[in-house]
Amino acid sequence: MTLRIAQVNCVLDPQRREPEALLAAWQTLPAIAEATASAGVDVVVVQASHTEARFTRRGVRYHFIPVAAGRALAPWRLRRAVQEVTPDIVHLNGLDFPLHARLLSTLVPPLLVQDHASNAARPRLARLRQWGHARAAAALFTAEAQAEPFIAARQLPAQAPIFAVPESSSDFEPGDRAEARARTGVHGDPAILWIGRLDANKDPLTAIEAFRLASERLPGAELWCVHGSDALLPALERRLASDPALASHVHLLGRVPHMQVEQLCRACDLLLATSHREGSGYALIEALACGLPSVVSDIAPFRALVGDLADSRFAAPGDASAFAEALVSLAPRPGEQGRAAVRRHFDTHLALPVVGRRLVDIYEAVVARRAQ
Repeated sequence: MTLRIAQVNCVLDPQRREPEALLAAWQTLPAIAEATASAGVDVVVVQASHTEARFTRRGVRYHFIPVAAGRALAPWRLRRAVQEVTPDIVHLNGLDFPLHARLLSTLVPPLLVQDHASNAARPRLARLRQWGHARAAAALFTAEAQAEPFIAARQLPAQAPIFAVPESSSDFEPGDRAEARARTGVHGDPAILWIGRLDANKDPLTAIEAFRLASERLPGAELWCVHGSDALLPALERRLASDPALASHVHLLGRVPHMQVEQLCRACDLLLATSHREGSGYALIEALACGLPSVVSDIAPFRALVGDLADSRFAAPGDASAFAEALVSLAPRPGEQGRAAVRRHFDTHLALPVVGRRLVDIYEAVVARRAQ
């Protein structure tokens, strides 16, 4: 019998896009649903929305559940919508919806909850999570170690199994480096790419300092920064203004179209990721898809994504000197062979069909455990 999975998403689109436009904007949502369906299960996506809609696309059924104006999706409305699907598994995305999780866990099918960069230290949610997740049948994280603070705080039941699976994947592909450089204007030997929000967690100031230290031994290096929210932009600009020589080699690109990120990954030689905490790390996943070697924070999700790749380095979060040493040590190594090895790693461990198959294996394990 084919398992039917309800993949549930409670996050509302702040831009209030129509369902088809939302799927185009939130590309990882349909990508994971389609990859899971392709691995042999029936997938129904239940999505909170400002507009009601039901349709099937690429083998996945989508149920967009409307909410009251200006309000979040009511837990009772979500429960009813999921119940109508008659699933064998309920897969709730996010650990920040304990009221919804509690009601969903009263249904017959087992409830799985998946982390998407949640924070166990959030005081307002701590007790609610203890209650809301008490009946969860399993929890999913990019790395099993990420579950430890939630279990220690009793925000996940101690008896629930923890499964490791990436949050998402990417359809980016490697490409011709020279062509990508011509398209983007990227230059540098090496050209180093940093992608993230300008906030304390992504830590762009450590990235800038690491680059400064590394460039003393890599005089041809250039740093290319793609950034979204700009909370630390004034601090970053002050730092660069204080060192014109450094500033001449740091390129703040701001927001770029998503497909431009693929070209930047192809054009650059190394990815630098200085985050202190991540759910998984979409920028790292996309860089690996393009075959880009990486210097990243030594945190559990990055370890899980990078694995034992020879063309990679880890540094303690916030340690600019360690990041600089890692950049210098890795800069001479990767060439086309190195990029090919990175892409082989991606195809083996992180590609969409692999993630979809992993999710189906998890669903089957949870159903078997419930039967026992």
